[in-house]
Amino acid sequence: MRRLLLALALLVAASARAEDQATLVADQVTVQSQSVLVATGHVEVFFNGQHLTASAVTYDQTTDRLSITGPIRIDDGTGNLVLADQADLSADLTEGVMTSARFMLQQKLQISASQIQRSGQGRYTAMRQVAASSCSICEGSTTPLWEIRAREVVHDTQAQQIWFSDASLRFVGLPVMYLPMMRVPDPTLDRATGFLTPKIRTTTALGSGVLLPYFIALAPNRDLTLTPYVTSGGGATLNMRYRQAFTRGTIIVNGAMTTDQTLPGDARGYLAATGSFDLGRGYQLAFHGITVTDDAYLVDYGITEADRLDSSVEITRVQRNAYFSGALTGLHSLREGESNTTQPAALSDFVLHRRFLPALLGGEGGFEMQAHSLYRPSDVSADTNTDGIADGRDMARLSFKGNWRRNWTFDNGMQLSSGVDAEADFYRIGQDDYYPDQPYRGTATGGLALRWPFVKADAKGAVQVIEPVVQIVSAPNPDSSIPNEDSALVEFDESNLFSLDRFPGADAFEGGTRLNLGVNYLRTSPAGWTAGATAGRVLRLEDLDQFSEPSGLSGQSSDWLLSWSVDSPGHLGLLSRFLLNQDLTPSKAEMLFRIQRPKINLSGGYRYILADIAENRDQDVRELVLDSTYAMTGNWTAHLTNRYDLVSESTAQAGLQMTYRNECLLVDLSVSRRYTSSTSIEPSTDFGLMVELLGFGGSAAQGPQHQCRK
Repeated sequence: MRRLLLALALLVAASARAEDQATLVADQVTVQSQSVLVATGHVEVFFNGQHLTASAVTYDQTTDRLSITGPIRIDDGTGNLVLADQADLSADLTEGVMTSARFMLQQKLQISASQIQRSGQGRYTAMRQVAASSCSICEGSTTPLWEIRAREVVHDTQAQQIWFSDASLRFVGLPVMYLPMMRVPDPTLDRATGFLTPKIRTTTALGSGVLLPYFIALAPNRDLTLTPYVTSGGGATLNMRYRQAFTRGTIIVNGAMTTDQTLPGDARGYLAATGSFDLGRGYQLAFHGITVTDDAYLVDYGITEADRLDSSVEITRVQRNAYFSGALTGLHSLREGESNTTQPAALSDFVLHRRFLPALLGGEGGFEMQAHSLYRPSDVSADTNTDGIADGRDMARLSFKGNWRRNWTFDNGMQLSSGVDAEADFYRIGQDDYYPDQPYRGTATGGLALRWPFVKADAKGAVQVIEPVVQIVSAPNPDSSIPNEDSALVEFDESNLFSLDRFPGADAFEGGTRLNLGVNYLRTSPAGWTAGATAGRVLRLEDLDQFSEPSGLSGQSSDWLLSWSVDSPGHLGLLSRFLLNQDLTPSKAEMLFRIQRPKINLSGGYRYILADIAENRDQDVRELVLDSTYAMTGNWTAHLTNRYDLVSESTAQAGLQMTYRNECLLVDLSVSRRYTSSTSIEPSTDFGLMVELLGFGGSAAQGPQHQCRK
C-alpha cells in the first residue's frame, strides 16, 4: 500500500518518559516478529524535533536500534544536517555509526567523512578521514576553493567546538599549511578563546609584520584580546583590548606597548578607554580617555590621525522640558608648533536648561544656567609666544540665560516672529596682565522677523514655496573687557542667516543693529525629489569689527550667501554653498555630491577657504575629496579615497581597498599613502592584507556564492 502512516509509541530507552514518542511514515510497513519492524519506501521518522528520511528502516525493539539504508538525511532540528549511505543508530538517533557521510553545520560548514560516529547522547560527533569546507563546488569539479583535510574531527555540541587532528589547509587542492592539532568554534558560537584572523601589515616606516590576535573569553560578559605585532624594521608591539558588559553599561579599554627603531631604547605606546552607563532616573554617564607616549605613535601604528586628543567624563539627563549636563575634559595637542603648557589642558562644563510655556506672553520660553572653566599649565601672565593670548590665562564663567520665542500668522499668510535673549555673565580671570580679574556683563538681544511664503502646486502634485524674509536684530556693543576663548570659529551659512547671534559660544556675542535679508526656495515632488535654495546677506548699521574678513561677516555689508541643494532619496544628493564678496569673488566655497546606485556609491566635493589668522589657518585651503565604493562583481568590491591639495598641487592622502567575499572566503587588500609630514611624522605608505575562512563561529558574514567558470 502507498504512504501508510503508522504512529508508533517506540520505547527509546528503559528510562524514557511516556511522552517520548516517534512518528514513522512509510510506503510499506512490515512486522517481522514481535520485536522487529521493517519500513520501506520513502521512510520518514520524526522524534524529539529530529527528522530522518531514508529508503528503508529496520527497528529492533530488543536492542532498541535502527538499521537504516540510504540515501539517509537527518535534520536534528537545530540547523545541523547529516547525509549518509548507511547507518546503525539508537532509536533516539543520538548513538551509532554512519558511513560515507556528510555533516553540515548551520548550513555553513560542510564536513565529508568516510565514517561518522555519534555518542554521548548526541553530544559528540566523531568523523574519520575528513574534508571540511564552507565553499560550494563547481559542476565538473571535486575541489573546493579551500578545504581542511584531517585524519579525525570531533564536534562537541555542548562546548560548541570542533577539534581537528592531523590536519592540513589546502587552497584549490594545494596544501599550504600543516596543523597537527586545531580547535575552532562551530558556527553556533559567537565567542570562544582562540586565535582570530591574522592580518599582514607593511609600512614604509615600520617594515612588514603580522598581527596575530588571540581572543580570551574571560566570562560571558567580558573578554580580552592580545595581538602581538613584530615588524621587519625591528619593532615589537603587544596590542590589548579589554571589554566588559555590566547590567547598566559597558567599558572598552584599548592599549599597546612598543619598542622600535623610531625611538631606540624608549618604550612607546598608548592607552585608551571608553564607557557608558545608565545611572537610572534618566541619567547617563559616558567617558572616554586616551594618553600616548609621543606625538607620532598613533599615526605610525594606524590607530588614529587625530592631532588633538581629548579625554572626558560626562553625566547627562534629557527630559521633555529639561536638559542637564556636567562634564570634565582634558586636552592634549599633538600639533607641530603647539605647546601644551600654553594651550587649555583642562575644561569643566555644567549646563542646566529648562523649557516652559509662559501663559502671559504666549510662545515658548527657556532658562539656562551654565558654568565653564579652563586651565592652562603655564604660570606666565604675558603673551610670550605672540598668539594673542596670555600664556597662562585661566578663566571661569558663570552664566544665567533666558530666552523667549513667539510666532504670529496673519490672514494674508504673513508670519511675524519675535525673539529675545537675555544673559548675565560673571567671570574670574587669572594670570593675564591685560584683562581685569573679575569682569561681568549683562546683555539682551531682540529681533523681529517678517516672512511671506508664496505657495504653488501643479497638476502633478509638486509644490513650490518662495519665502522672502526680513529680520531686524539689535544688541548692545560688545564688551572688550571679556576675552574670547570659546567663539573663535564662526560659520556663516544658510542655517544661521536669521540667527540672533552667530557666535557659537558665550564669551563673544554679536552686537549692534543689523538687518538679515534673504529669500528661501523649496520644491518638493510626490516622487521624493526636493530642491532648495537660499540667498541673503547681512546689513549693519555700524561695523563693530567683530569678524575677520575671510569669515564673510566683516564690514557693514556681509558677503552674499548663496546655497542650493538637490536631493533624491537613496540616489542623488547635491549641495553647493558660496560666500561672495562685493566684486562677486568667493571667500568661501563648498560643493558636495552624493551618488548612490546599486553597484556604486560616490561622495566627495570641493572646498575653498581663505587663510584666516583668527582661526589659526595660515594659508588658503583648496582641496578635492573623493570617496567611492564600487561593486565590481557579486564578490569583488573596491573602495577608493583621495584628498588632493590644489594649493600645493599634490595629493595629501590616498587609499585603495579591494575586498573579495564569497560564501566561504574573505580577502581584504588595502594600500594607503599619507603625503603630509611634520617634524614628528614622515610621509608613509601602508599595505594591509587579511584572509579569513568563513563558516566558523564568530566569522564575518558570508557573501554571495562565487561564480563558476563555464
